[in-house]
Amino acid sequence: MKTRLTFIHALSPLHAGTGQGVDIIDLPIAREKATGIPFLPGSSLKGPLRDLCGDARKIKVFGPEKENASDHAGAIVFSDQRLLLLPVRSLAGTFAWVTSPYLLQRFARDAASTSANEWPGIPAFADETQCFIAGAESKLALDGKVYLEDLDLMAQTPADTDAASWADKLGEQIFPQNETWQSSLKARLCIVHDDLLGFLLDTATEITARIRLQPDAKTVEQGGLWYEEALPTETILTGLALATPNGKTGMTDDEIFAVINAIIEKEQRPQPLQLGGKATVGRGLCNVRLA
Repeated sequence: MKTRLTFIHALSPLHAGTGQGVDIIDLPIAREKATGIPFLPGSSLKGPLRDLCGDARKIKVFGPEKENASDHAGAIVFSDQRLLLLPVRSLAGTFAWVTSPYLLQRFARDAASTSANEWPGIPAFADETQCFIAGAESKLALDGKVYLEDLDLMAQTPADTDAASWADKLGEQIFPQNETWQSSLKARLCIVHDDLLGFLLDTATEITARIRLQPDAKTVEQGGLWYEEALPTETILTGLALATPNGKTGMTDDEIFAVINAIIEKEQRPQPLQLGGKATVGRGLCNVRLA
């Protein structure tokens, strides 16, 4: 059994919902119960990939259709795709890709189960007023501070942190062979305290008011106003894909991953996939890749 990292780059707001909400947001996004960190369920990735696999390998890799599901299991497993980088509005540099020590530590733990190279160390914070950026190449600092939403934080340089090393390593994995986006990630990477990230997870997601009009009167229907939450455009999520060959498939680990790559790539360029809900209003267009 082989394991590979997966990366998802949201090209439009991504709504992986939980159904009806209990707060002022009618349609919230899925979040982990203990941490409150947003995620995309593994089924929300596996389902669209299965639908796009149109040849005989579909049953071998993804398993039989539901009426024959007892014949054998599929040969690919996708974990939940968990938040790695959250885009947050910044006074300088337009926006920052924000992460935290806990998100990086969890990512490094997942990466350790693959053949990926070792990752930089996890930065330690003296207090919540600090943030770590990639030194002179960063576009986020303004007079020694980084301004995220209505927060002002003291910028720290690579001499104090591994922010630049993380930016280089992540850029190579998320945007391979695309130096422009690699440079953009390095210019905008910002590592903040875990507690501060928890605040941003509650305030920096995208909330949209939606209405349903009466066809004739063009006024809002009774009960036709609701609020939807989404992860903003440029969000980066990551998870694991596990190849699990069995006697029914007759395929090796590499052959299984080759099928997945053939679905998500065309002529060496990733093709956008639609993930999550609200497809008809442009939500959930994403680039997906296996590291």
